[in-house]
Amino acid sequence: MQLALATWHEVEDYLRRQRGCIVPIGSVEQHGPNGLIGTDHLDAEFVAKGVGDSIGCMVAPTLAYGMSQHHLGFAGSATLRPSTLILVVRDVVLSLARHGFERFFFINGHGGNVATVTAAFDEIYAETSLGADRPPVKCRMTFWSSGPRAKQLAEQFYGDSNGSHATAAEVSLSQFYQPGAIKHAQMSPKVAPKSGGFFEAADYRSRFPDGRIGSDPSLSSPEHGEQLYRAAVEDMVEAYRAFLDY
Repeated sequence: MQLALATWHEVEDYLRRQRGCIVPIGSVEQHGPNGLIGTDHLDAEFVAKGVGDSIGCMVAPTLAYGMSQHHLGFAGSATLRPSTLILVVRDVVLSLARHGFERFFFINGHGGNVATVTAAFDEIYAETSLGADRPPVKCRMTFWSSGPRAKQLAEQFYGDSNGSHATAAEVSLSQFYQPGAIKHAQMSPKVAPKSGGFFEAADYRSRFPDGRIGSDPSLSSPEHGEQLYRAAVEDMVEAYRAFLDY
């Protein structure tokens, strides 16, 4: 059930039955020579909607922009400051909590969000601990790709060539979700350098000139993406249900 496609009456009815909500979150940033700039938020959204369709849980609109300052050396990338993203996450959670939502399960597509979104959760918890007059909420964030089925498939398809940014797996999933936007490009070198750490945008681009980190997304395909999608939805259904029971 998608919040954006529901009426307020339907949301009230949903809240009589359950209090959980999935929030897809990603980023707007480069993903190498053949990866879409929207890869991270598109993948998170696709899997989140799949979970919602599978078990009837509420799926909030996607938080498309993330903390991506290190990608700003590449055209089209955009970022929120960490402080801005903390406020966005806080305000979305507390807005929905006001109506009765209690469990917020963020399905994430971007590693750069982790520290900031975790800090946002701590800000929310701190308000309750300091005496805010509202029912406590619980929040958790996990990568769509982190479950056992999706991880096993990525290893089977790509091995060490999956990489850690502009990965073959995430590009495959976006190709399955958006087949009309598939791009083709040559990779040079075929497998990109692996991460040794980076700082701001110019430093990132100097270390990873085409944007990839340790990956060969020329191996990507929508056929792989379909299998990864089905695996990730199963993984996230299990993870969401476990979170509700925690």
